[in-house]
Amino acid sequence: MQYKDQIGNRVDLAAKPLRVISLVPSQSEFLWDLGLREELIGITKFCIHPDEMFRSISRIGGTKKLDLDKIRSLKPDLIIGNKEENQKEQIEILQKEFPVWMSDIYTFEDSFQMMENLGQILEKQKETQLILEKLKASLLKIKALFKDQEVAYFIWNKPYMCAAKDTFIDHVLSYLGLENALGEFTRYPELTEEDLRRINPEVCFLSSEPFPFKEEHIKELQRCLPEAKILIVDGEVFSWYGTRLLHLEKYVQGLPLRHSEH
Repeated sequence: MQYKDQIGNRVDLAAKPLRVISLVPSQSEFLWDLGLREELIGITKFCIHPDEMFRSISRIGGTKKLDLDKIRSLKPDLIIGNKEENQKEQIEILQKEFPVWMSDIYTFEDSFQMMENLGQILEKQKETQLILEKLKASLLKIKALFKDQEVAYFIWNKPYMCAAKDTFIDHVLSYLGLENALGEFTRYPELTEEDLRRINPEVCFLSSEPFPFKEEHIKELQRCLPEAKILIVDGEVFSWYGTRLLHLEKYVQGLPLRHSEH
């Protein structure tokens, strides 16, 4: 059987995969939620949800530093990765030895397509459709939830780095009705305090991952941006594009921001 992944590569499979390794936390959680308890044989050390999966399945390094020998020893018949989260050089090595299906996700539609494609490959179409129906219904409830607020979404400290245009996080912010204060930038720019003062965002989201922002970082940033509302937010609900998105509706409805008139 022949499939095409989200970066255009052809993936040839002789049969339904029975030994699957996932190189990305959000996709690992989705596979587990599909019921692939036996088939999922390898995950990364960052694949922490759900806890039962994290405790019970072999770990094959981090998303950027895969343990290639460990992967080889597990003899997978399918590896599932992501263009942004995994290192190109390591993926190219694995592609020479195993079928590798890569996602490339910037929007909710991309994530729905990833789920549908993997559901088909793994013969879990019915389970996938149930998840997608639930997910699409919950996302509809929070479309344009917020009104007229410019947000800077911080992912790193020293140097400050934010999620700008051309990222999945930017798509989530925009869907919620928020304007990305870094509209002039793309991807994940480094910003000086001078840059931040010039941009002067009304709201700053300090993400819980990949850098674990804490209360002390709010105080540091507040000195630079005394007028800004600064909140620590759950990075998983804003950046994980699998079944973790089911948590987004309840989470954002609890954020202390101006709501639009629905």
